[in-house]
Amino acid sequence: MIDLHMHTTASDGQYTPSELVTKIKQKGISVFAITDHDTVKGLEEGKKAAEKENLIFIPGIEITIERPFCEFHLLGLGLKRISNSLTEVITSLQNNRHERNLRIVQHMNDAGYKATLEEIQNDYPGQTLGRPHFAFWMEKQGIVKHHQQAFDKFLARGRPWFEEHSGANLDEAIVAINESGGIPVLAHPMSLYLSWSKMETAFIDFRERGIQGIEAFHPGARVTECLRLEEMARKLGFFVTAGSDFHGEKIRHDRKPGHTCGDKIIEDRFYFEELLPALNRIEN
Repeated sequence: MIDLHMHTTASDGQYTPSELVTKIKQKGISVFAITDHDTVKGLEEGKKAAEKENLIFIPGIEITIERPFCEFHLLGLGLKRISNSLTEVITSLQNNRHERNLRIVQHMNDAGYKATLEEIQNDYPGQTLGRPHFAFWMEKQGIVKHHQQAFDKFLARGRPWFEEHSGANLDEAIVAINESGGIPVLAHPMSLYLSWSKMETAFIDFRERGIQGIEAFHPGARVTECLRLEEMARKLGFFVTAGSDFHGEKIRHDRKPGHTCGDKIIEDRFYFEELLPALNRIEN
């Protein structure tokens, strides 16, 4: 069993990289990738923990890409180093995230819930704050009964405290991943909110710009959609990956390590027959 899309406390996951390794070892996962949002802070700890447990570790990142009216995320899988260009992309994204977080805090204050960003950050030292952190803090303060209610009432798209997170330029993100020795893979394509006819056109554009893989299998999509994405990816010359997008049970209880759409076990082929050959073709 494998998993090519997982998160830790370095971004908005429940478990530290070491705790994640312990958990997936117990689940029987032998190959995994840490792909935290817009950060590589958890990779070194993840690598060391994986080595102790004799697991195959794939250093990665999930980069937020600028594109209106959708959620466009780009996975960088198999990073061999952190290039200057990737550091620049991450720094810019972290600055944008900080500004977004300040706007959310202002919404809270305007609604009569007094808080500071420093106060919330103190509850999550060393972590990159995102909406899940705000949601859990609101639950702790009694503003909502549970963290999901924070999204439903305030933080989700279309709700009063929602703020867009400015993303990176796609071409710059692709270059940054390549210069770091990794491979650009489009994450959860259904989040682009495109019709199937427009999806194929977008895939062709992405391929020409340097994206090599498609995460066709993701728990946020239906099995039939994932199979159709795989078929389209094959037709257009992409390799295919699969992931759980696991953040932790307290954050997304419907996401399970080593499982993807329809609660299907992620097959080893997505690493050994898809990602690994692509990584082996890279000249370093």
